[in-house]
Amino acid sequence: MTIETKTKSYVFQKKISEKGLICVGAKNDGMYLVLEDPATGEQKVVLDGVSGAAVCSLGHTDPEITSQFSKWASESPYTFGAYYGNNSAEDLGEFMCNRSNGAFESCLWTQSGSEATENAIKLMRQYHLERGDGKRYKIISRLQSYHGFTIGALSVGDGTRKPPFKPILLSDEQTPKMPQLYPYRDWKEGMTEEEYTNHLLEQAEKVFIDNDPSTISGVIVETVGGSTIGTPTPPKGYLDGLKALCHKYGALFMLDEVMCGLGRCGYDFTWMHPEFGLTTGGPDLLSVGKTIGSGFVTLAGLFFSPKFCKTFNEGTGYIMGGQTYHSHAFTCRVGLAVQQKIVRDNLVENVRVVGGYMKEQLKEQLKDCKIAGDVRGAGNFLSVEAVKDKATKESFDPKLAVGPTLHKRIFDKGVIVMGANGTTGYEYQGLTDVTCFGDHVTMGPAFTTTKEHADIIIKAVVEAFYELEKELL
Repeated sequence: MTIETKTKSYVFQKKISEKGLICVGAKNDGMYLVLEDPATGEQKVVLDGVSGAAVCSLGHTDPEITSQFSKWASESPYTFGAYYGNNSAEDLGEFMCNRSNGAFESCLWTQSGSEATENAIKLMRQYHLERGDGKRYKIISRLQSYHGFTIGALSVGDGTRKPPFKPILLSDEQTPKMPQLYPYRDWKEGMTEEEYTNHLLEQAEKVFIDNDPSTISGVIVETVGGSTIGTPTPPKGYLDGLKALCHKYGALFMLDEVMCGLGRCGYDFTWMHPEFGLTTGGPDLLSVGKTIGSGFVTLAGLFFSPKFCKTFNEGTGYIMGGQTYHSHAFTCRVGLAVQQKIVRDNLVENVRVVGGYMKEQLKEQLKDCKIAGDVRGAGNFLSVEAVKDKATKESFDPKLAVGPTLHKRIFDKGVIVMGANGTTGYEYQGLTDVTCFGDHVTMGPAFTTTKEHADIIIKAVVEAFYELEKELL
């Protein structure tokens, strides 16, 4: 067998002609992955400091969960949601709604966060139709945001992955954008937190007014920004104000917590965070994903408020359409077991404690690093932004690809993080020619991460930043 045959890929993703490193297992309570070079057979064991894409709440291949797969599968005949329900979907919905302190009354279980966004766009439209308000069809979202990689999700999102597909997406008229939420750069010196919050809300209201408020269906924002912009948290009062603004103009308020939610930021729902969360109850809709199934199954979902459900119950009482694998019995059964273990083992508090330690240590150990501009995030969903000049916050030349370079440096030290560019924005020259400005690395390990694991992640990140500082400055 030739090397070429060994490395040829039959999976249409990443670099399509080559397999690249192959994951062949997990070790040490599922905190480490075993990666194999298909050409040489050489293996490397690495600590997963970002759990894929902030997916894992439990360790990889957790035996308590995976040992039950055969039993659960044997008890989970397939049901098409348009005809029949199943107890697993009902049980998971009840369990999660009960954790929301009355904010949610019902759930729809999907297969991905992108799919949750697509359904949200359609269900918000149906909500207004149920109320006899057919003029509403526009979705407001933010610049430098991410809500998924399908057509509708890319349309309401914004970032470096979007430009090549613009001709086939929903129009800018249908998906108007508010400015990004980016305290590190936009919260100006001398401005109080209240002033910054008011500035953001004034910008948001202008988007409503400029786009005819009577046509706005809803607003979708990430509670804490994700990998596109490097986990910025909102100022106090912003989420409350945005929710009030939506309701003032008759629109729905939706939070996207696919990446940042369900414990990732240290609370059951990130909108419950005492420093920046809602104080007026939950959003009208909430999307979740990733950590709900911990990567064992493809599971995500939407949560709906009592107000949202009431409109449907008093209207047709039915949903327009459904998808083949909505509320799939087996995936919901696995999701329920994952969430029950998280609650039983108090893992959300562990995220809060260990994540707080990680953030504190990164700030302390990188305070003298000339290229570490900002350490931010909540829970263990954390990022470090790299800059050329800490005083001016100038970013590095995009040609240097600092984010991806940091990713590789940290990987070579035995830790996986997400190194990215495009943090501050992008410039589109056409076709696939996109220039990405700004760089960061993001972390989001499993909820079972210990301080010992955290120290390994911190050490690798800190060393990589100081090494690159010496080379670039």
